[in-house]
Amino acid sequence: MPPSSLRVVYAFAREMHPKTSDVFIEYGTAGFRTKANLLEHVVYRMGLLAVIRSRVKNGRTIGMMITASHNLEPDNGVKLVDPDGEMLEQSWEEIATRLANVSDNDLESTTAEIIKQVNADMSLKASVFIGMDTRYTSPRLAAAAANGVIALKGTPKEFGIVTTPMLHYCVKCRNDNTYGTPTEEGYYEKIVGAFKNIRQKLSVWGDYDTTLYVDGANGVGGKKLNIIKKSLGGELDLKLYNLGGNGGKLNLNCGADFVKVSQKAPVGVEHAPFQRVASLDGDGDRLVYYYLNDTDKMNLLDGDRIATLLASYITELVTASEAQDIRLGLVQTAYANGASTAYITKHLKVPVTCVKTGVKHLHHAALSYDIGVYFEANGHGTVIYSDKAKKIIRKIAQEGEPEQRKAAQLLLDFVDITNETVGDAISDLFLVETVLCARGLSAARWLKAYDDLPCRQLKVTVKDRNAISTTDAERQCTAPEGLQTRINELVAPYKHGRSFVRPSGTEDVVRVYAEADTQESADKLAAEVAQAVFDQAGGVGDRPTLPV
Repeated sequence: MPPSSLRVVYAFAREMHPKTSDVFIEYGTAGFRTKANLLEHVVYRMGLLAVIRSRVKNGRTIGMMITASHNLEPDNGVKLVDPDGEMLEQSWEEIATRLANVSDNDLESTTAEIIKQVNADMSLKASVFIGMDTRYTSPRLAAAAANGVIALKGTPKEFGIVTTPMLHYCVKCRNDNTYGTPTEEGYYEKIVGAFKNIRQKLSVWGDYDTTLYVDGANGVGGKKLNIIKKSLGGELDLKLYNLGGNGGKLNLNCGADFVKVSQKAPVGVEHAPFQRVASLDGDGDRLVYYYLNDTDKMNLLDGDRIATLLASYITELVTASEAQDIRLGLVQTAYANGASTAYITKHLKVPVTCVKTGVKHLHHAALSYDIGVYFEANGHGTVIYSDKAKKIIRKIAQEGEPEQRKAAQLLLDFVDITNETVGDAISDLFLVETVLCARGLSAARWLKAYDDLPCRQLKVTVKDRNAISTTDAERQCTAPEGLQTRINELVAPYKHGRSFVRPSGTEDVVRVYAEADTQESADKLAAEVAQAVFDQAGGVGDRPTLPV
């Protein structure tokens, strides 16, 4: 592409999407995320980058999702999706950050430099899928994304309001038609269809109740479940709350992140004692469960619990099908409760890998197993099946002994319920409901598998999050000097004490995690470590306190 044909890149920027702020913005663990009014020029430029990325990938489709996930409504963001439905290749994050922050006057030359740097053949066709969440700022940003694609002669396809995992799924299907049909309807057909298939093979028994309450976080996930609900044919009775009406605000005092971090029930949900509730986040990629007992005590079943539930059932089916040479493993982050890690390794006898926070790190590590189960404690995760594992299971389903075939056929349905591209609250909800039904479990009985260590998360606002550096999958702090020594001193007196700190990937805050043998001790340890971070890492504003 000759330099003259890049002039439209500057023209679009100057006339429609000018850079009006000098705020530096960085591509974090899940793309760019900040106040929506700072993002229009960034999203336009990511449209340019998506076209370049598509051409580097020989014209394969790239995805752009406009969302700020579990953040509150004034925020927004954009993340790029690679051809297999995975997060943008990490080496391109620096390129994205550079392109997002140059001046309008330098945009044309920087775009040319990037095209040369990545050796993109600009004569190839380029395809970009664009999706958005329900934020009122999303349509304007989606339009900026489409303009960025058009400016470099790419072809945008806009999906409108979809969950983030639906867009990942559609990108994967567009580039691999054996995986499914790249439409919202194709998503329902595969994932919901497989759930209905497996439920018809299972009997409802024991303590399992087919009624499920759902907190939709006033976001897109609840809206899509409202569509799905009508097709379930009584296999699952969804009672949906927080669907975005009646003045409910996106992620405000509701949703998976609120429930996990505050350990409180969301507003807007009716509760019957011991009735299980599934709580999604705003863009439908996180899921946690909980129930309230007869004294309204919160009992949380988070990503760790979901991971152990799914891993144990998959192990059971692999064993029953007598599948040989399938290596199953589970991937966690430092946020995983210590009790869950002990349960997985000692009781389930499943190997565990610990990686840095961020789904891209978990996903990559899960690929090293034939069947990789990965979840962050916040409820973001999925299961990945290798081609080898699928081939073995399919063969047993066709040629095995009757009991082997039965188990293998159940496992094949389980595979089809799974959105392997990324963590998906809707897919994960159907996976969880499958296992609970198969085992006749209530939420209370599910919780009894092991006892979580009490934990607490806090965040400390700092001048610059880059003042904090970590190693050992973020479990050890290497900067500022002396902070890890102080954390070790604070942890030492507590029974089962553990604490770590890590900088946020998207904002100038440091996240603090602590666990101990009692909630009082975990709270106290978290507060002490947060205070140490505030004092040694440039805390600003009010000193950290426990949530009320």
